[in-house]
Amino acid sequence: MDYSASTGAVTVTPDLVLALRHLAPRIVVAGDVMLDRWWVGSSNRLSREAPAPVVEVHRRSDVPGGAANTAMNLAALGADVRLVGLVGADEAGTVLRELLVEAGVEVSGLLTAPEVATVTKTRVVSDDQMLVRIDDVARTPLTPDLEEELATATAKALVQVEALLVCDYDSGRLLGAVQSAFGRQSRPPLVVVDAHDPAPWAGLRPDVVTPNAAEAFRLLGRPAPTDGTRLAALVAAAPELRERAGAEAVLVTLDRDGSVLFGPDHGVVAEPHRTPAWPRAEKQAAGAGDTFVAALTLARATGVPLPVAASLAQAAADVVVQRFGTSVCSTDELVEHLAVGDAALEEEALLRRVAADRAAGRRIVLTNGCFDVLHRGHTIYLSQAAQLGDVLVVAVNSDRSVRRLKGPERPINSAADRAGVLAALSCVSYVTVFDTDTPVPLLERLRPDVYAKGGDYTPDQLVEAVVVEGYGGEVRILDYVPSQSTTEVVGRIRSRRGQPGVDDPA
Repeated sequence: MDYSASTGAVTVTPDLVLALRHLAPRIVVAGDVMLDRWWVGSSNRLSREAPAPVVEVHRRSDVPGGAANTAMNLAALGADVRLVGLVGADEAGTVLRELLVEAGVEVSGLLTAPEVATVTKTRVVSDDQMLVRIDDVARTPLTPDLEEELATATAKALVQVEALLVCDYDSGRLLGAVQSAFGRQSRPPLVVVDAHDPAPWAGLRPDVVTPNAAEAFRLLGRPAPTDGTRLAALVAAAPELRERAGAEAVLVTLDRDGSVLFGPDHGVVAEPHRTPAWPRAEKQAAGAGDTFVAALTLARATGVPLPVAASLAQAAADVVVQRFGTSVCSTDELVEHLAVGDAALEEEALLRRVAADRAAGRRIVLTNGCFDVLHRGHTIYLSQAAQLGDVLVVAVNSDRSVRRLKGPERPINSAADRAGVLAALSCVSYVTVFDTDTPVPLLERLRPDVYAKGGDYTPDQLVEAVVVEGYGGEVRILDYVPSQSTTEVVGRIRSRRGQPGVDDPA
C-alpha cells in the first residue's frame, strides 16, 4: 500500500484509506458502552426557582458513546466489528442496540442485564455553549454469573479476529472477562488498550496503549507540568511509560498538540514520532479520542506501520473535532480530508457539513464570485459577509465559468489555486467550486440563511435573489470598496511591463 498527502512527518494517501475499507479486518471492541444524548435549544431567561438558565429544547439526538462510539467509527471506516459490552434492560439500552445494528456493528456480545442501568450522558447545549452534562452512571457490582457471561461472550467474539481493542472508561468491568477469555482463546495478533488507567491492563502485554497526557502522567505517578514542558517530560519518561503500561508502544494524545508515539528501541519506531493536529476550532465535539483509536487499530490490524497508523488516526480525529456532538469519521470523509491539495469541497460533502452546522443552530452565509486575484476589496467583503452569520461558504466560479463570464484570458489563477487561497482565510469556513454561470442550483440545494453580494450589485440585478427570498432566506448587499477589482489589479500590472525590474525573473 502507498503511504504518501501530508499529515505531518509521515504521509498517508486517500488510496490507503480506501484500501483499508477493502481489507475489512475483523476487530473486537470490548469495553464500556454508553448512550450520548444531546439536547440543543436556546436560553433567554433565568429560572424563578434558582439563578439557572431556562433552556427551551428544540432538538434531541441520541448517539452511541464510549466503546460503542469506537465501534461505530470502526464500522464507518470499513472494519468488520464485533462489540462486547453491557447495557441495562431499559429504554437507553434498547436505543443504543438499535443504533449499533443500523450502523452494521455485530452486537451478539452486547449483553443485556436487568440488574444494571445503561450508562447515559446527556448534554444540554444553548447557543453553541454546553451548559451542563448529566451523567447517569449506576456503578452496580457485577454478579459472578454476569461476569462469566461477559467472559464467554468475549471468548466467542475473539474467534478468528485480527485485533482486540479495549475501551475502559474507568469502570474496569471488562478486565476480568478479557483476562478469562485470553485463557480460552489464542491471543489476537493485535491488542490495543484505550483506558483511563492503563495499569490494570498491563498483564495483557498490549501492543499499543493510547492514554491522553493527563492519563500518561497519572500512570507515571506524577503531575503534568504546567510550564509548557509536558512533551519534553513525556519524552524523557518514555521507557518508564512503556514499562508501567506493559506495552510495546505508547501513543499519547495531546489534544490540540496532536500526539506523540513512543515505540521500542528496536523495530518499528526508535525515536518519538509526532503527529500535529489540524488547527481548527472545536464545535462542541465529543469522542474524538474514540475516532483516533478506532482509525489507529484499523490501520495496524492490516499491517500499516505504526507511525503511519498514528498519522492516519490523527487525520480521522481532525475530521470529527470540527463537528458538533458525538460523531464518526467515515472512509469517504477521511479520503476527502486527506485530499489536502484540493481545498474546495465537492457539493455533496459541503451539504453534509452545512447540515451538521445547521443542526447545531448555526447561521449559514453564502457568497460567490471568481476571486481570481485576491485583493483588499475581497478580504474586506469576505470579512463583512462572515459577520452576518456563524458559517461562511464561498462558492467559486470554475475555470470554464470564469472564461464564459470574463473572456478567454481569464482566469489568471486556476480554480484549485483560488480555492486554496480563500480556504486559508480565517473568516472562510468552506469553499466549493460551481460550474454554472450563476450559483442558483447550489442555492436551491444549500438554502443558506443569508446570501451576500458585493456593493457593486443591487438586489434587482440578482437572479439569485428570487430563489433565496423564495425559501425565506435573506439577501444582503455589502459595502463596495472603490478602486479594488481584479481587472484594475491586472491593468496596473500590465501598465508596468517593461519598467526596470518588472520583467526580471529573479
